[in-house]
Amino acid sequence: MVDVLVIGGGNAALCAALMAREAGASVLLVEASPREWRGGNSQHTRNLRCMHDGPADVLVGEYPEEEFWQDLLKVTGGRTNEALARLVIRASSTCRPWMRRHGVRFQPSLSGALHTARTNAFFMGGGKALVNAYYRSAERLGVKIRYESPVEQLEFDGRRFIAAYVGAERITAGSCVLAAGGFESNREWLRAAWGQNERGEYPADNFLIRGSRFNNGALLRFMLDAGADRIGDPMQAHMVAIDARAPLYDGGICTRIDCVSLGVVVNREAARFYDEGEDFWPKRYAIWGRLVAQQPGQIAWSIIDAKAVGHFMPPVFPGARANSLLELARELKLDDARFMQTLDTYNAACRPGTFDHTQLDDCRTEGLAPAKTHWARPIDTAPFFGYALRPGITFTYLGLKTDQTAAVHFGGAPSPNLFVAGEMMAGNVLGEGYTAGVGMSIGTAFGRIAGSNAAAAARKERVDAAA
Repeated sequence: MVDVLVIGGGNAALCAALMAREAGASVLLVEASPREWRGGNSQHTRNLRCMHDGPADVLVGEYPEEEFWQDLLKVTGGRTNEALARLVIRASSTCRPWMRRHGVRFQPSLSGALHTARTNAFFMGGGKALVNAYYRSAERLGVKIRYESPVEQLEFDGRRFIAAYVGAERITAGSCVLAAGGFESNREWLRAAWGQNERGEYPADNFLIRGSRFNNGALLRFMLDAGADRIGDPMQAHMVAIDARAPLYDGGICTRIDCVSLGVVVNREAARFYDEGEDFWPKRYAIWGRLVAQQPGQIAWSIIDAKAVGHFMPPVFPGARANSLLELARELKLDDARFMQTLDTYNAACRPGTFDHTQLDDCRTEGLAPAKTHWARPIDTAPFFGYALRPGITFTYLGLKTDQTAAVHFGGAPSPNLFVAGEMMAGNVLGEGYTAGVGMSIGTAFGRIAGSNAAAAARKERVDAAA
């Protein structure tokens, strides 16, 4: 028997394991994946959104609590628990020294990562390096780690955790932290959540899984069936419009297409369907997966011209390229006449302004629906480029309700020794929408809280058992 059992192997789980071990608890971490795929979705990340009141190491300027909160409030449409959101925001301002002690290194914002030098701390080597640093630190401190050990069932005495099962093996512990991710790689659950649209399609059939193939939601399903209080909408997720040629699983950050705000996006009917210039890309990139999911066939194309090149992070895979818009339409197999009408109408609606991709400029359209409110310039300079887009799910928001202690709740009451962190509880903060780096902020904050409280709960279990 160990003091603390941590179920999961990503950022939140590792933060919990490290904090519990630092508090003196014996810790066992069980990860569903093989060692080479360890880290869950965290291996695909690259930064953490951080509050700071002035320049701080790799962060420039200031990003105060209220601005962070307003950014989160805007992207979630108010669907967030303010107390827990502010807890995450404040915790993000103090976590970096602790992360460094466990081997994480930071670097300045990448030159192509627009507007994040002030708000986000980038990991040197990306999420894989962060995950590996945490695993090295955990092993050095004596955390026991087991791979290929999925947990799909727990044992309770009322609200109190007793044991977890890896297959038929029963593992007892004084306390437990659940950090096993969402259900994004469970196609049947996605199908059930999204259902059929008015065209008789199952949108989920065309989703790509940007995150881990091992996040099948088995433990989350068990917890919900066992009566744990739920939070979040199963249709809500961190969903990005990614390269349609991306792999089915684990495409990660390299599948993003970041030129949307610099051109136009059309669906398979060659029609625009949303304002591409609504706000800065890091604040709005995560709405585009859902927007594409609502289009016929769950596919769209981002169209740019030569003027946009150099103003965004280049995609890993080259897009279609043509010397005229008509040639591009044919290359993309879109209706020639409709495509040209859409582009001609858009170009005619663009009003002169001073283009500046680093701020909300005055380049906009007039008399066009949907409008493009910023960075609207005619697409008229060869060569022209087109990138096919599909919805790419990073993680789902349906999860377990919790409070500032990270305890799992049953019937409104907290468990004395069962805690939750990361994607399994992110829906408490993210009712919808996303802004870059906030998932890592949530996982780091609640992972550390859960680990500390799990260690304290295990100590209490020992004291109570000895009394």
